[in-house]
Amino acid sequence: MKKILIGITGGIGSGKSTVTEYYKELGYYILKADDIAKQVMVEDEAIIANIKKEFGGDCYIDGRLNTKYLAEKAFSHPDRVAKLNKIVHPKAIAKVKKEAGQLLNEKNIVIVEAAILFEAHWEDIFDYIILITSDENNRIKRVIERDNVSIKEIKSRMMHQLPDNDKKGKADFVIENNSSIEALKERAKFIITLIENISKNS
Repeated sequence: MKKILIGITGGIGSGKSTVTEYYKELGYYILKADDIAKQVMVEDEAIIANIKKEFGGDCYIDGRLNTKYLAEKAFSHPDRVAKLNKIVHPKAIAKVKKEAGQLLNEKNIVIVEAAILFEAHWEDIFDYIILITSDENNRIKRVIERDNVSIKEIKSRMMHQLPDNDKKGKADFVIENNSSIEALKERAKFIITLIENISKNS
């Protein structure tokens, strides 16, 4: 039986976390790249020093990451996003690969949720990539309801993510999320079952 590492990605508000949580309910093991990145940002002394140097000491409060402040600083300009990614991504991807590899010793399938999978050029580590897409208006509505942020802030973050059309050509599977949660889960179930069958027959 082949061991398979799956990446799940999608723009802000696309519904990728809903799919990830559904897969978790089905019994699949999930790693969240964003959580791992945040972990290295508070544990790795070199990364902490570089973030403070680039974005200011207020990025940390009592040893904790000041996420809102850092996001405001980073997303204010494309160059700053690139600088933050350069600081964090190498250690984050190394940790993702290490943890995924350990889990695959015990599991046949491990799933990694990574919002900026393509932007960070992580695609080569995955056997399959599932892209969740949704119309911009739906995405904005979901993020406003979830995070209580302004449309301007949401669009600023969207600007730093690749458009869905660019991602579609790179993904193995695409799930359109423009209707109900039930429909989203049904499509997600079909794809994971297909991949499961591939794993069993390999």
